[in-house]
Amino acid sequence: MASNPSFECAGFTRLPAVFTAAECGHMTQVLGAVAGAGRRGLMEVPAVRELVDSGRVKDCLQPYLAGAPRLVRVIYFDKSPGANWLVPWHQDLTFAVRERKDVPGFGPWSMKDGIPHVQPPVALLEEVVTMRIHLDACDVENGALKVLPGTHGVGRLGAEQIQDCRNRVNEVLCEMDAGDVLLMRPLLLHASGKSTSERHRRILHLEFCGVDLPGGLEWSE
Repeated sequence: MASNPSFECAGFTRLPAVFTAAECGHMTQVLGAVAGAGRRGLMEVPAVRELVDSGRVKDCLQPYLAGAPRLVRVIYFDKSPGANWLVPWHQDLTFAVRERKDVPGFGPWSMKDGIPHVQPPVALLEEVVTMRIHLDACDVENGALKVLPGTHGVGRLGAEQIQDCRNRVNEVLCEMDAGDVLLMRPLLLHASGKSTSERHRRILHLEFCGVDLPGGLEWSE
């Protein structure tokens, strides 16, 4: 698959019908219910491992990574009437690693679900591609993702800079059908509203990188 100039410029792209409705239904059955906003640590689930290793996933990612796609984080989100939340405008700024090691340029550190997380240098964040596999159709009513195109190219942003981007850049609502894939850079400003629908909004959120970490740091997955 050739590189997509619009992805490099906008920081995201929508890929329609990568997976079938039957495949999406099977994945939701395998993953089951989610307690709270999201579920991590899914690489031991055979269906997830099979999907990650599939040619379709690799073909989607290969044009945008420096090396072979390597999964570095996976989260299963299910926004529903029983678990509904609003996500303010933000960038994804942390890596999940196996253990803390003090490496220049990495920090601050935090813990999420018992896993060490760290903010890496911007240059490494720019090597990551996030793949969001939509297992349900999503629109404004059930909390589809909103993005500010092009904001992935201006580095790590503070609160005032985020507000400035919101004032200057027109947001895009990423309406998707079940089986569609959204690719995005983690530095792209994104948000989502609360669901006002009875429908689920189930998404398999996968982060891939094509490079190794320095200083003895290892990816968590």
